[in-house]
Amino acid sequence: MSKAKPFDISKNLVWEAFLQVKANRGAPGIDGITIDDFERDLKNNLYKIWNRMSSGTYFPTPVREVIIPKPDGRERILGVPTVAERVAQTALRLHLEPTIEPIFHPDSYGYRPGKSALEAVGTARQRCWRYNWTIDLDIRGFFDNLDWDLALRSLQKHTDCKWALLYIDRWLRAPMQQKDGTLVARTKGTPQGSCISPLIANVFMHHAFDEWMQQNYPSVPFERYADDILVHCLSEKQARFILERIEQRLKLWKLELHPEKTKIAYCKDSNRKGSHEYERFDFLGYGFRPRLARDAKGEGFVSFIPAMSEKAAKEIRETIKSWKLHRRGNESLEDIAREVNPIIRGWVNYYGRYYKSHMNRTLVLIERRLTKWVQRKYKRYRYHPRQATRWLGRYAKGKPSLFVHWQMGLSSAAE
Repeated sequence: MSKAKPFDISKNLVWEAFLQVKANRGAPGIDGITIDDFERDLKNNLYKIWNRMSSGTYFPTPVREVIIPKPDGRERILGVPTVAERVAQTALRLHLEPTIEPIFHPDSYGYRPGKSALEAVGTARQRCWRYNWTIDLDIRGFFDNLDWDLALRSLQKHTDCKWALLYIDRWLRAPMQQKDGTLVARTKGTPQGSCISPLIANVFMHHAFDEWMQQNYPSVPFERYADDILVHCLSEKQARFILERIEQRLKLWKLELHPEKTKIAYCKDSNRKGSHEYERFDFLGYGFRPRLARDAKGEGFVSFIPAMSEKAAKEIRETIKSWKLHRRGNESLEDIAREVNPIIRGWVNYYGRYYKSHMNRTLVLIERRLTKWVQRKYKRYRYHPRQATRWLGRYAKGKPSLFVHWQMGLSSAAE
């Protein structure tokens, strides 16, 4: 091997990485270069990445800080890498994934090929029927507090690839550039928004939690999606014991459970007597709680099942309001449908999997907003909302597949 190229990295690997980055799109990093900009000199840009990674001279640029407000008033900080950085990180992930993926626990669902959040929700749903108690774990600032030394030692258990470990170490240490251009040094954590962060997080949590649970409490099932974790127990006593042991375990890995958000919930249903302080919890956008259901004979009973969470419903309502449909009288319904249908379809595909009727009550807001569009566009309906609703219903009958929610029978024509 040439001394100038100490690391054997395939050019095809970098090309495959670019194709994935392009498919995922994403915002530009600190250099402002978009995917389209990067493609204008694609061959040269990809060669630079390959050449520097192969020679060991690849040093990451700072990540761009993006602050996302949370509903509870706190902030979530993302670190957005440049396009070139995302290509390099994706190449490394593609190289490591085939080796590391087989070691993961079957109930680790986050950011893994062939796994999904909906699968985790479905598994949790079934286990809540079999286990009376669920521990809802909330790790305080997991991605912000992940210990670098422990993360690298965990990775070293599964790869001796020098260039992979070298660049992961460099990426972890890359500073954050704030909006005013100030560079902030980092001493721990892995930026949310980084392509390599999910793999680092999964390896870290495999050793900190999954493997430990399997070895010490093999009869206690769990679902983990990155740092969102549910643990199922047969009794409250068992749940309190397991929670105490988990808290001790995570402290060894320099992680802390959020004392207010971590809780033990009773999976109350028709067959479970008594009550508890907590009889509900949220997991991956779904709210688990006692809900009315019907058996095969049509008789009602209470089951502990998931539906779209109130937090998710609120976020969807805010998104629908942000479209300001009533102010878009210069656009046709076809124009509006083309823009909003991909978003609505995403909601339906995710939140419509379990207890769809609960989601439908939120999607009805779209129809109310479209009624206001009719009132704004046609003066004769401005002060006559019922007539505007009828007009919209007639239109929906003529084009029932125009909007995704119309295809589901949620149009004014159904009223």
